[in-house]
Amino acid sequence: MPTSDIILHHYDASPFSQKVRELLAIKKLGWHSVITPNMMPKNDLVPLTGGYRRAPVMQIGADIFCDSQVIMAEIERRTPGADIGLSWPVNLWADRPFFLITVTLIFGKLGNSVDPAFIADREKLSGRPFDVAAMAAAAGPARGHWRAQAAWIERALTLGRTPFLAGETPGIADVSAHMNIWFLADNFPAEADELLGGFAALATWRAAMRGLGEGAPQPMTGARALEIAAASQPMPVPIVHEGADLCGFDIGDSVVVAADDYGRDPIAGSVVAISADRIIIARQTPDLGLLHLHFPRASFVVAARPAPGDQP
Repeated sequence: MPTSDIILHHYDASPFSQKVRELLAIKKLGWHSVITPNMMPKNDLVPLTGGYRRAPVMQIGADIFCDSQVIMAEIERRTPGADIGLSWPVNLWADRPFFLITVTLIFGKLGNSVDPAFIADREKLSGRPFDVAAMAAAAGPARGHWRAQAAWIERALTLGRTPFLAGETPGIADVSAHMNIWFLADNFPAEADELLGGFAALATWRAAMRGLGEGAPQPMTGARALEIAAASQPMPVPIVHEGADLCGFDIGDSVVVAADDYGRDPIAGSVVAISADRIIIARQTPDLGLLHLHFPRASFVVAARPAPGDQP
């Protein structure tokens, strides 16, 4: 399938979307851009995902890729060359501890200027308070923690003696590590410059990452993306089935899949393929027909779907 069939459901300020946009630029891939809102409702997205609502989501016909981890893995599967093996631990570090510190810095500084509707949406998404006052109180120590995380990038570049974490050319580790630096600088550039002061190798690397751009996106409406899904059939399963999963799941099992940190909406379907790093479930929908939803195994939970009438 041509890589130009990639449809990315995202929004400009999304740091997780920025990772994917930069990887698409590295790969020199064309793609279609569907702008999804940064809070609910997302009327052109959730029909594709069965309720999954986080950005980004990648669509290729009737195949829907949920979470930036599996999106990048699929892009790499189609156009190999950006994965250095340790890419995925770097990605998870950027997604979890480094991201949480970055959120504290940004929203602690924004404080009472944050839209109350955004706060309410994120509280529903996470299931816990989105307390900007607490973030403001923690912003002082968070500055030191954030700089320590950035220092790891500086050290890796210095010891590796290559222009990028992935070697001579940028890769998945680079876009992952760059995500939080981009996010802070996009909101508070002076703060980012101050916290990155003295990191010479990182400064050179950061300039190169900023120069990547976003590839060659073409705008598309959400309605058109839904039409494409309805007119398409899922592609042949791209992963080798490894037999019964260690957690006891097998082809045809009725399951629910959900993120393990926030946005835990359970997505129901039947197992099409399952491996150490990916699960694909099928959903038959009245309006869009058969869809295959792809999720990463790391940071997502798979559970047996309760039978009708069972208590959740």
